[in-house]
Amino acid sequence: MGRSHMNAMILKLRHGAHLSHSDEERLRALASERRIVAAHEDIIREGERPENIYLVLDGYACRYTILDSGVRSIMAYLLPGDICDLHVALLGFIDHSIGALTRCEVAEIPPQAIDDLGADHPAIIRALWWSTLVDEAILRRWLVSMGRRRADQHLAHFFCELYMRMDSVERVRECSIQFPLTQEVLADTIGISAVHVNRVLQQLREMRLIGLYGKTLTIHDFDRLAEFAGFSSHYLHLKDRMRSEALPPKRDT
Repeated sequence: MGRSHMNAMILKLRHGAHLSHSDEERLRALASERRIVAAHEDIIREGERPENIYLVLDGYACRYTILDSGVRSIMAYLLPGDICDLHVALLGFIDHSIGALTRCEVAEIPPQAIDDLGADHPAIIRALWWSTLVDEAILRRWLVSMGRRRADQHLAHFFCELYMRMDSVERVRECSIQFPLTQEVLADTIGISAVHVNRVLQQLREMRLIGLYGKTLTIHDFDRLAEFAGFSSHYLHLKDRMRSEALPPKRDT
C-alpha cells in the first residue's frame, strides 16, 4: 500500500489519540484489502446490507440520498483518512448511499478486525471513537449552516471546513487543495441551484477570499474567509498545530 495513502488515516487519528509505532503498524495491517472505485460509482448503495467498514485512502467520496423528485442531497464528505460508519455492521441495511465523487482508493475492513483490537490497542479504539464523534459534530454544524446561513456564508463555511480537514492529513500545498468538485456537486451539497452556486463563487472571488483555478481551490486569507463565514474550527477537535503551522498567511488586500 502506498505510504502516502496509508498515512492519511494515521495522520488523522493522531489528532484523536497518541499512537505508538505498534498502533500504526496495526492500522496499516487493518487496511490491507483495498480497491479502486471509479468516479461517480457507488461504494455501497442505499438498502444494501453492509458487510465491511470502508476507509477512504485517496479521493473524494460522499454520503448522499436521492429524493423522490430525483434530486440528490449530499449529507457528508469522506476525505482521505476518513472511515465510513465504524459500527455499520449493527444495521440490517444502510439508509443512504456512499458514492465516489472522484476516483477513490478504499480499503475494506471486516468489523471483526475492529473488535479484535481489544485491550492490545486502546489508543486506536480511542482515536476511532474520536473520529466518530467528530463526524457527528460536523453533521450538527452542517445542519446549522443549512438552516441559518446565507448561501454565500454557507459555501464559505464549507470551504473553511474542507481546507482544515485536508490540512489535518497534510493535503494542503501553498494555501491550496485539490478541488475536483463541480458546481452541480456544490449545489447538491448546500441545497441551492447550480446557477446560484456560480453567482456565489463569483462573489467570493471578487471579494478576494478564494481562488478557483482548474481543479484547485486557493484560500487567500483564511482568517478573512472564516470571519465572513462565521467559522470556528473547534468542532473539528484538531490539535493546535493546525493554527500555528498550517493555515495560510494573511495577505494585504
